[in-house]
Amino acid sequence: MGRIIAVANQKGGVGKTTTAVNTAAALAAMRRKVLLIDLDPQGNATTGSGLDKHALERSTLEALMGERPIAECIQTSPEAGYDVLPSNGDLTAAEVRLLEAPLREKRLAIALGPVADAYDYVLIDCPPSLNMLTLNALVAADSVLVPLQTEYYALEGLSALLATVKQIRDHRNPRLEMEGIVRTMHDPRNNLDNQVSAQLIQHFGDKVFRTMIPRNVRVAEAPSHGLPVMLYDKSSRGAISYMALASEMTRRHVAQPGGAG
Repeated sequence: MGRIIAVANQKGGVGKTTTAVNTAAALAAMRRKVLLIDLDPQGNATTGSGLDKHALERSTLEALMGERPIAECIQTSPEAGYDVLPSNGDLTAAEVRLLEAPLREKRLAIALGPVADAYDYVLIDCPPSLNMLTLNALVAADSVLVPLQTEYYALEGLSALLATVKQIRDHRNPRLEMEGIVRTMHDPRNNLDNQVSAQLIQHFGDKVFRTMIPRNVRVAEAPSHGLPVMLYDKSSRGAISYMALASEMTRRHVAQPGGAG
């Protein structure tokens, strides 16, 4: 069975969707079978994967609510070669509907059941808040990948997220663990970035990925072309960094007993 990874941070603007899309593309480039689930009503992971979020006939909403089998809702990213469970603003309705649904926090885990074995990796792009959609992701996931901007307030948001992960592990999903923390939008010339980076390593040790994602204009431009950065400009620092992150991630899994890879 593949590894299910929730890409989550309760703070917005930290490169969460960028990390989900580009890690999916990098893993696919490494010949891994990947499903990217867009669980954010903004639908940015859908758009960044080259799909038109305004023209969806079937989406995450139908899969979550059990209205269609997930296999009927999945599309393939036209350029990047990974599968996508796409979303758009309709997913906002799921938050309200999930509150009244039976097994409301397990809907994604249930929907994923029939297809999870077909993939090496399932990446879930979570909304930038702790709501019923994020809870569904954390209950379905094996681990949480936290993109973190190396700035002053980052550590504050991280402690809140880790408390949530612990709560879910204790009460709803005992297998949930930390996949790791990836430092995003990192500028090594900035003293504060380096101080926060050092603090992270001091607190979390090898849970901090060695790979850092730099501030890179190509990474910022790529989504407007509906492409992951390695397809938009594979020689850019951003593309090289995400390939390195995917490589580091798969090496860790190979090193684990029964790991993917």
